[in-house]
Amino acid sequence: MCQISFISLMLISINFFMMSIWFIMNELSMFLEWELVSLNSNMIVMTFLFDWMSLLFMSFVLMISALVIYYSKEYMSSDLNINRFIMLVLMFVMSMMMLIISPNLISILLGWDGLGLVSYCLVIYFQNIKSYNAGMLTALSNRIGDVALLMAIAWMLNYGSWNYLFYLEIMKMDFEMKIIGMLIILAAMTKSAQIPFSSWLPAAMAAPTPVSALVHSSTLVTAGIYLLIRFNILLVDTEMGQFLLLISGLTMFMSGLGANFEFDLKKIIALSTLSQLGLMMSILSMGFYKLAFFHLLTHALFKALLFMCAGAIIHNMNNSQDIRLMGSLSINMPLTSACFNISNLALCGMPFLAGFYSKDMILEIVMLSYMNMFSCFLYFFSTGLTVCYSFRLVYYTMTGDMNCSALNVLNDEGWIMLRGMFGLLFMSIIGGSMLNWLIFPTPLMVCLPMFMKLLIINTCIIGGLFGYLVSNISLYFVNKSFNNYLISLFLGSMWFMPYISTYGLISYPLKLGMVVVKSFDQGWLEFYGSQNIYKKLSYYSQLMSLLQNNSLKIYMLIFLLWFIILISFIFII
Repeated sequence: MCQISFISLMLISINFFMMSIWFIMNELSMFLEWELVSLNSNMIVMTFLFDWMSLLFMSFVLMISALVIYYSKEYMSSDLNINRFIMLVLMFVMSMMMLIISPNLISILLGWDGLGLVSYCLVIYFQNIKSYNAGMLTALSNRIGDVALLMAIAWMLNYGSWNYLFYLEIMKMDFEMKIIGMLIILAAMTKSAQIPFSSWLPAAMAAPTPVSALVHSSTLVTAGIYLLIRFNILLVDTEMGQFLLLISGLTMFMSGLGANFEFDLKKIIALSTLSQLGLMMSILSMGFYKLAFFHLLTHALFKALLFMCAGAIIHNMNNSQDIRLMGSLSINMPLTSACFNISNLALCGMPFLAGFYSKDMILEIVMLSYMNMFSCFLYFFSTGLTVCYSFRLVYYTMTGDMNCSALNVLNDEGWIMLRGMFGLLFMSIIGGSMLNWLIFPTPLMVCLPMFMKLLIINTCIIGGLFGYLVSNISLYFVNKSFNNYLISLFLGSMWFMPYISTYGLISYPLKLGMVVVKSFDQGWLEFYGSQNIYKKLSYYSQLMSLLQNNSLKIYMLIFLLWFIILISFIFII
């Protein structure tokens, strides 16, 4: 089944890619309406939007999905239910396709909820307590966005149609209709894990690594970004855009800091995804939706590769994810290490790799834009932190002494996994320049002073050196983070957001709900309603059955009681 799925998805992906090039060259958009049911004058119509953006995104999603499924053939080979796993992944991809091609909020909700439901099934795939907790946190966090989308659908009734593309300009001008924009932003914030909904994204690492590669590159977390790209008119020069810029900048900063204190390999990569989502969301909130889309695609390529390499390393480390137990992997696993380092450098924005073209252009546009000092600081400091944790990861895993057990099986012999990784390695090297030519056919020149042009590369160099110093101190000296334990705990646990999410947003409301239910539905209403009637009837029926036993003692006792009551009543009168 893996082989069939891989070939089918790859062929469809190539087909969509060729169509997207044709659509870009001819500046085409295709709006299809498929009439499902017609009853009298009422029609239920399914609408699809095919333009260069949806076709290009679908081709990338399908290509990454095909390579991830091919990679899973070996990674999940010990799983007896591998076909069930592949079916879940295919359902996940189909939900994403539904979301991408829908210009209609109803059909978007189908894809949106499909992603949420299947992601829950994939997160709890290994069926242990940690997975169940992570799955519940993921599902409940995403439900907030689902409710916001449902409310937006209800509000869209004011317009007479759910095809939002026709009403974006009116929504921006009409004060009341900004409510839809706010609800869509809330939905996108939950799906793309912006503050304060960030804690579910690292928790979702409980899923198998191929799922993480798919979720964190091109499907679940990018759904919110893609929805906002479609609604981008609502963000330009509005208070909503400014609010989103602040939130996404803080998300970028928070996740970059947290990754420097983390020792779990998959969680470091998950926090780097969160940082890049903050970058996409922030440039989108400034109105540069094409740049956000460009970085969305380039990030999908190298992040899927990074997760695949992490999966190969975890497999060979006998399922250990602690980077402190790794080291000197470049000697024992040279091909995997090469892929890992190239994807890491693409993430950092190394010149002429995929990430460079999008990140460099984003930061230059930021310097060129009307931007306050705080937002500018968040952009550049977060970029420095990205390079810092990436180099720290390389120093811990690739260099130094081997810290794992003497009896190990470190090798590069998983050829099926390596072939899947090489496909994405090729795209991580050439993908950025290729997409640059496609999306921006007219060459862009950002004219800045020399020191501002060099600021980006200097930020990366300083971040890399700082990452080296941090890991050097931690590796060969006493770990300095333990000297300031409370600060390290605060920064390393995403500003206590997981505790707030689990205890504050899930645990206490559920307990409060139980108290309310006990007070009303199962409390006073039961006492004055059915339960009390049941108790009284059962008591009287027992009494009547006792009286009907014809016991002389009982009759004599009742007679005496009545006689005493009567005499006392007479004397009182």
